[in-house]
Amino acid sequence: MIIAIALSGVAVVAVMAVAFTVGRVLGRYRDIDVFWPLGFVAVAVVGFFVSAGNESADSTQRLLLLVMVSLWGLRLAWHLAWRSRGAGEDPRYAQILRGAKGGSEIAYALRVIYGLQAALLIFISLPVTVGMNTGSPIIVLQIIGAFIWAVGFAFETIGDWQLSKFGADPANKSRVMDQGLWAWTRHPNYFGDALVWWGIFIVAASGGWALLTILSPLAMTRLLTSVSGKPLLEKRMASTREGFAEYVEKTSGFIPRPPKR
Repeated sequence: MIIAIALSGVAVVAVMAVAFTVGRVLGRYRDIDVFWPLGFVAVAVVGFFVSAGNESADSTQRLLLLVMVSLWGLRLAWHLAWRSRGAGEDPRYAQILRGAKGGSEIAYALRVIYGLQAALLIFISLPVTVGMNTGSPIIVLQIIGAFIWAVGFAFETIGDWQLSKFGADPANKSRVMDQGLWAWTRHPNYFGDALVWWGIFIVAASGGWALLTILSPLAMTRLLTSVSGKPLLEKRMASTREGFAEYVEKTSGFIPRPPKR
């Protein structure tokens, strides 16, 4: 297990090294968002092949985790790459880099952006690595986890598609997206992301030992709701989107519910 976790860490560092190189070539750090989900895919692929030598590992469990993580990661990476094509630096990273305060921007970015995200990626992906190496999974838990993952994947995919379609209309440039899933929650993509990782955790935990990694989906949910996801996005939207205050009053902040009248 320790070897599997160590190799996953090596895969994450390799992905982050590529992300840093791409960022330096393009002159922007926002592309790390594209490599973030690809890092999870790398962990799943490495875990799948490493666990093949573990006689006690369940083949169905391994394949299920590989498919779940890969579908989520590849779709999200493609979506983020397409959305950011031709764009400049993300305001979030521009703000983060102000913390360099005259020091080396590269060293600061390596530590605060790439290093921190690599550490978080390794920690959040622990259920995948551990789940790949456990046997005798409880089938009912696998089904429940896969269902939760599917609901989350649908929320994230549909939410992103609806937002892209809304943003493609120039008339909506400064308007708040309050239609479709966005009328039920201000962040259907973040809500879906959280469900995806709780689903992955439940599938992984169906083998037993991955129960010890429950802090990983909790950390992902915390990031989405209180740290780098929802708070930063809403702070920016409050100053750039018309009617955002009214939207906040009538729409759930995270868990979907019918909009208030």
